Amino acid sequence: MLPELLIAALIAVESGGNIKAVGDHGKAVGVLQIHPEVVKDCNSIMQRKIFKLDDRYFKGKSVNMANIYLQHYCSPKRLGRKPLYKDYAMCWHYGPMGPWMRDKDGYWDKVLAELLKQAESKT
Repeated sequence: MLPELLIAALIAVESGGNIKAVGDHGKAVGVLQIHPEVVKDCNSIMQRKIFKLDDRYFKGKSVNMANIYLQHYCSPKRLGRKPLYKDYAMCWHYGPMGPWMRDKDGYWDKVLAELLKQAESKT
């Protein structure tokens, strides 16, 4: 399981916690702004259809999908090293090649700011 702090930061950046959020011209929905391709990837990774498109509107199911997707694409074996929070964030925003991409729209900075804000509120 990914750290709760990281998931909370991704949710804050993606939707501000709005379970009904719709973005990317209607393609991304829910608290984590999940695209249909992510649902398809998660079912493929799990080797069975456990998620439906409507599951993106449920926070718990969205978090489960994020865990499956990110642990798969940011595994130490795939990255060649232990994954960092930045790897997870970049993968979530840019897709499976995200950890190797340049952050052209400052997504990691937004997630990092949210991580710091969340860490401060815990102390």
